[in-house]
Amino acid sequence: MNKVLVTGAAGFIGYHLTSRLIKEEYTVVGLDNINDYYSTDLKYDRLEQLGIPRESITEEAIVPSSTNENLSFIKTDLENKRVIDSLFADEGFDIVINLAAQAGVRYSLKDPYRYVSSNITGFLNLLEGARHHSLQHLIYASSSSVYGANTNMPFSTKDNVDHPMSLYAASKKADELMAHTYSNLFNIPTTGLRFFTVYGPWGRPDMALFLFAEAMLNDEPIKVFNYGNMERDFTYIDDIVESITRLIPKPPSPNPDWSGDNPDPSTSFAPYRVFNIGNSSPVRLMDFIHEIESQLGVQAEKNMLPMQPGDVPKTWADVDDLFEYIDFKPQVGIREGIENFIDWYKAYYISPGEMKAISQK
Repeated sequence: MNKVLVTGAAGFIGYHLTSRLIKEEYTVVGLDNINDYYSTDLKYDRLEQLGIPRESITEEAIVPSSTNENLSFIKTDLENKRVIDSLFADEGFDIVINLAAQAGVRYSLKDPYRYVSSNITGFLNLLEGARHHSLQHLIYASSSSVYGANTNMPFSTKDNVDHPMSLYAASKKADELMAHTYSNLFNIPTTGLRFFTVYGPWGRPDMALFLFAEAMLNDEPIKVFNYGNMERDFTYIDDIVESITRLIPKPPSPNPDWSGDNPDPSTSFAPYRVFNIGNSSPVRLMDFIHEIESQLGVQAEKNMLPMQPGDVPKTWADVDDLFEYIDFKPQVGIREGIENFIDWYKAYYISPGEMKAISQK
């Protein structure tokens, strides 16, 4: 099992995972449409780190990495069935790791069609590719958002998740249901991963840590939703990548103890599993902000706002089944994680002269 398709390879998690897999000597084909949901420059710069220069990328053409013979990249949409079918036929993938999606809870209120197109139609194309080309393991990104209106903490994969709070969450729940269908009908081993608030270097500009640090360094107020009464299970990117890497060679098997009289949503009579990947240690939003302030040496001006539509006040992952399965659970705390992010942010965005001026304020 050594040839891997990583979709969303120019994205935050996809970039870090691709970096890890080529070090582990997998042969990787990265795929991304490099859409403009956030800065395409950041996405192209991630690819540059992987040896895929911007000027070499053309639509629907596979481009080899200039620095690693085991890596190539193609720019295309998951919804492009013709290209996806050709990729599966030509490349002979053993593993597919689907990290491509239209992200963002709040943006799903503005452009719902993009979520159905990318997260559902695009995922269907991957499932069909797996069906017709004997895939050994399909791993795909779900989300902690699927827990929706659940209030029983910590969130367990054995919980019912039928009350999503946003179309983004509903699209991720749909992916889990579609994956189970294909596991059942075509015996495709599928593993869904419910990520909890991922952060770290090269992170997404629409996520809280990025937005807070950027605003504080520019003397701008930060937006604090639900008047600060929020908790998040912040999960550092390296812990996400380590978890996925350990899961790759462990495709799920049918659970012999599964019963339709008392169905376990996280396993099945089919080769299907769902796991949480979270730090299992929720952090108060105000404590998170204070840690950023402390590390930047900046006092943030806070614009206290009500809860946003589609959001939830708290997330907290139960990862006991993940630990049992791969002998690992996320462990990086926010002090170390925020420090690593800020070091990267300063190096990427701020010149030494600008940083000196900030430190003297």
